[in-house]
Amino acid sequence: MTLTVSARDDNRKLLVLAVDDELPGLDQLRHCLESNDVVGRVIPAVDASEALRLLGSEDEDINRRKDAGLPPVDAVFADINMPGLSGMEMSRVFASLNPAPVLVFVTGYASEAVDAFDLGAVDYVLKPARQERIDKAIGRVLDKLDTQPVRSAVAGAAAEPAADDGTGGDEEVIPVELGGTTKLIPRSSVRWVEAQGDYARLYTTEGSHLVRIPLAQLEERWGGAGFVRIHRSYLVALPLITELRMAQGGYQVVLGDEEKVLPVSRRHTRALKDKLVGSSRAG
Repeated sequence: MTLTVSARDDNRKLLVLAVDDELPGLDQLRHCLESNDVVGRVIPAVDASEALRLLGSEDEDINRRKDAGLPPVDAVFADINMPGLSGMEMSRVFASLNPAPVLVFVTGYASEAVDAFDLGAVDYVLKPARQERIDKAIGRVLDKLDTQPVRSAVAGAAAEPAADDGTGGDEEVIPVELGGTTKLIPRSSVRWVEAQGDYARLYTTEGSHLVRIPLAQLEERWGGAGFVRIHRSYLVALPLITELRMAQGGYQVVLGDEEKVLPVSRRHTRALKDKLVGSSRAG
């Protein structure tokens, strides 16, 4: 049985991310949000890339929430039509988080409302943003938070991670920085992951990317999608393991056609063998 708590604490004010590439629109949105009594802080971002960078930022409020098992922010109020990554593409990243912030779109166009609600947005506000309309949207955010269970830091030790059968649903994507731009890396392209302190390096067929996500967190999130811990420093995609062999000092796995060799620690050997046997029987 999964132990959950409400995402909302009545004594805690909301942390909100506001995203708009047009500064007048961003200023107006920020003013309306800050004028609502339940909003404690508004973090502005001038485009989707900046908003996604905040996921791995050193912001104390964001990191404190992550440590508590909460989404990085309570809600995201975002424009849709922005240069580079669109608000819709950015919101797919936020929607893939577990737990995820509540989404609200603020835009000058009504034509994409259906797509917005398909992403789980609770409201769709047309520009120019007006106080009474933003207040109504915040009310819907609160309603969503009141009914949205999330893992808490207290409940986390006894809670079971959300089930993921690895067979479908939205493909999780991970935002990474490449030369000042944000690229979205699909989980399915990741072959193995290496721990580097509080960071993790994702290895894909195209190269590697450093992200500020602890390996233990990725192990929990991706376990149901076919990723298995083989060592304190490595998480690998189980279907890519082509060989488990004994070597001097212990076991090793061989991954895919490129024959990448990674060490298997003694403590993870038995669980890995069981998973490999189960995988072969299922196939």
